[in-house]
Amino acid sequence: MSAITEPGSIAADASRTDQGFERTPIIANPAYLIPAVAVLLVFFILPTFATIALSFTDWRLGARSLSFVGLDNYRTLLASSHFAGTLWNTLKLNLFVIPSSFFMALLLALAIHSQARLASFWQTVYFLPVTSTLIAMAIVWQWVLHPQVGMVAWALRQLGLEPINWLNDPDLVLYTIGFISMWQLVGYYMVLFLAGLLAIPRHLYEAAEMDGARTGLDRFVHVTWPMLGPTALFVLIITIIKSLQIFDVVRVLTEGGPNGASEIVLHTLYQEGFIYFRTGIAAAIATLFFLVMLALTLYQMRVFDRRVHYG
Repeated sequence: MSAITEPGSIAADASRTDQGFERTPIIANPAYLIPAVAVLLVFFILPTFATIALSFTDWRLGARSLSFVGLDNYRTLLASSHFAGTLWNTLKLNLFVIPSSFFMALLLALAIHSQARLASFWQTVYFLPVTSTLIAMAIVWQWVLHPQVGMVAWALRQLGLEPINWLNDPDLVLYTIGFISMWQLVGYYMVLFLAGLLAIPRHLYEAAEMDGARTGLDRFVHVTWPMLGPTALFVLIITIIKSLQIFDVVRVLTEGGPNGASEIVLHTLYQEGFIYFRTGIAAAIATLFFLVMLALTLYQMRVFDRRVHYG
């Protein structure tokens, strides 16, 4: 004979909950979201729309009046040979930095992951540049790469080679800037890959070995890389965003020189907005830059996400 429960008893409430008759959802107080929404609105959404609006005006920084000019700022940029060169330099720099940073970080993560005894030491060594201020370190790199008294010039002389003017050679300056940027950021991407490697269950490697995956390459192809897909996608997106945001190295070391060989989009934006005070043109560059980054991010998420295994 089953126990009889009173309609208002605790047992009756638990019985109804277990059977799924009554479930009260826990809803957070919407007031808790107000600070986060306010910060997002003030520091991101409003400045974004303000920048887009300014790109359709001729406003100059400090001026008390402005006029609506429509798409004139965008036409000026697209017709400018200087801006075309800036775009080309930015493209070359990122075609060098993005794949190099991605694969170097992956290789470092795999190497450190396979050496459990010294893993912490090497993680610290490669992550230290991430914690440094790149503007200060750029000055150090300026001394290291000096064609007369720099350490690199000294090493080349010891090898019987002529010193190279890394920061004043139009053919090398972009790659020098890219190398310095990679030196700082690869450690950050490496840590992200390490987190992904540590999350892969060990039994998958054991199962793969039983199925014939004897070598490290086989285990990487059939287990590591597929399971590392979500992390790899995230690192790729972050790498592209960070690479497109390279600015401080150019500003400190070359200021776009020599003869515009290292002029990139963000440095042009800075000069137009804060050197020449052409705020409308700077806003147009910022808007184009934002749209390109948004399009690249959405394209990656749409295309690569289909090939990513979420397990």
